[in-house]
Parts: sequence; structure tokens; C-alpha cells
Amino acid sequence: MFRIPILIAIALTIAFSGGIWSTIAALNATAGFGAIRLGAWDAFPEAQTADADPYAKSHRANAGKLLYASAEGLAFTAAVDDAGQRLTGDCRYQISGQTPAARLWTLFAAAPGAGTPSPASPLPGALNSRTALYRPDGGFEIHVSRQAAPGNWIAAPAGPFRLTLTLLDTPTAGSSGVIDLSMPSIKMIGCGNG
Repeated sequence: MFRIPILIAIALTIAFSGGIWSTIAALNATAGFGAIRLGAWDAFPEAQTADADPYAKSHRANAGKLLYASAEGLAFTAAVDDAGQRLTGDCRYQISGQTPAARLWTLFAAAPGAGTPSPASPLPGALNSRTALYRPDGGFEIHVSRQAAPGNWIAAPAGPFRLTLTLLDTPTAGSSGVIDLSMPSIKMIGCGNG
């Protein structure tokens, strides 16, 4: 007598659970479509526009943060170095070169699930264009590692991490010439104590 309702309840539970799981998996698999890759850096210039795809809109809603308007700024992220190896706190990296034209830029390292560096850490987890030291040619060298380094240094979190470079008040954010930009290089300079 209760066999058919129990089988229907089990089937509905499996269907709803599977649907919710597959939706979450699809949303976590990508931050959206229309990514632009420049070396190790990725950007989603359409993510903050009304034309953004549904995945980008859901990521924006899930994160609970406002994105920059198309002419205000553009955020680039990197989870790998120039050789395609995953960034990890066990290794030391050098970011060198110049950023595209921007009134201000910020760079920070954070764990993949975290949106920003830990505010409780006494170590510098971020750097910006006002505090960075520059070479005479206008370029810079930034070291990212768990051990302190002279000059520009950002403390790397333990385990895998992601770099986020945000260009603020930049003409490149609203233009179609984003693909022609030259981004700073990310090179691994060693791992462990060596």
C-alpha cells in the first residue's frame, strides 16, 4: 500500500538532489563565458555589463559584490604561472613588467575560495600602484612567496592561490583593444627551501 508513494518519494528526492548538485557543479565549473586570456591572466570584460551570460550573473549574485562598470575598471586573475603550472604557496614567484595604462592598480594573492587576503594576517597580502617600487624604465618586480623578500613582496597563502590584478580607471576596460594588452609575466623562481 505504501510501496508506490515511497518509490515516488525516493525518485523525486534523487531527481531534486541530482538537479541541485548538477546546477552547483555547473556554476562552480566556470565564472562565465567570454573570457579573455593574456598570458597567465584571465579577464571577463562582459561580466559587469547587462549582456553578461547567466553564469556570470549568478557568480556576481552569489559573491554579493558589485562589479565595476565597463569604463571604471577591469579585474584580471591568474591561477597559473607563464609555464602553466598552478600557483602554490610552496613556491616563489616573480611578477615583472608593466601593467596596461590605469590610474590605479591593485594586486593581491588569496586562496581560491577567498575573495580577498586575510585581514587578520600581519603580512602584506596586497600591493598597489601607489606603494610599489618601480625600475627606472617604469616596470616593476614583485615577489610572491611565503618567505619575505626585499623590494616589492606579497605574502603567498598556504596551498594553491590565485592572483588578482585590478586596473581602475583604465581606458582598456571599455575598449575592444583588450586583446592587444601586454600583461606582467609570472615566473616561478624556485620551490621549497632551494
